[in-house]
Amino acid sequence: ANAFTDDEVEEFVRKIEERLEVTDPLFSVEPKFDGLAISLTYIDGVLTQAATRGDGATGEDVTQNVRTIRAIPLRLSVENPPETLEVRGEVLMPKAGFEKLNAENEAKGEKTFANPRNAAAGSLRQLDAKVTAKRTLRFFAYSIAQLDEAYVQVTHGLELDLLASWGIPTPPRDCCLQSHDMAQINQFYEQMAIKRPELPFDIDGMVIKVNAIAEQEVLGFVSRAPRFAIAHKFPAEEAPTLVEAIDVQI
Repeated sequence: ANAFTDDEVEEFVRKIEERLEVTDPLFSVEPKFDGLAISLTYIDGVLTQAATRGDGATGEDVTQNVRTIRAIPLRLSVENPPETLEVRGEVLMPKAGFEKLNAENEAKGEKTFANPRNAAAGSLRQLDAKVTAKRTLRFFAYSIAQLDEAYVQVTHGLELDLLASWGIPTPPRDCCLQSHDMAQINQFYEQMAIKRPELPFDIDGMVIKVNAIAEQEVLGFVSRAPRFAIAHKFPAEEAPTLVEAIDVQI
């Protein structure tokens, strides 16, 4: 779910405290990447499937294209890998890669992309994996959907640490925060809003989620949205534009 004001975030926190019957729960805060949601499945440590989120139950099989993304390991860096690991995350195109792709397309007289998100989505949906391989794509994991019980972690932060130790990219640490203090979380949100133009990739908000996995399970989901997390969106970027012409058609 999305929040666009501090009041909406406060209401989210109030409901969390009410349902958990606690005060000041520990939250994990990380960027909301503006890319394409992907689910990666590893069997015995080997990447076997990659799918888009789709409608939440059925997505597109983009395994062959995802295998060309260098940031995504084809095999986990661990001697005794779990039998099953499903990782959810975001595939995105860095700003530099987006500008390069558009410049190349413009030089060839081909269609340019409106934004990095569209470029990432278009790249992943190519029928020819060789085209995807030429594009600059990155991946950041944001959760574990399935994992053998022996490897299950007690907090979201530890889950990300585990994935990183296995070679799976996770959000940059300087873009993340763990805190009980909503004033500190709000201040971090404002800092990231200022830092946003300097980042090498697009983000459109900050995700605030309950850190303890047991508490996440108690809170559960509403339809496709988790009760334990909310995306505090940044205000839309604004810029002046000029209408150069209007074509009237009947």
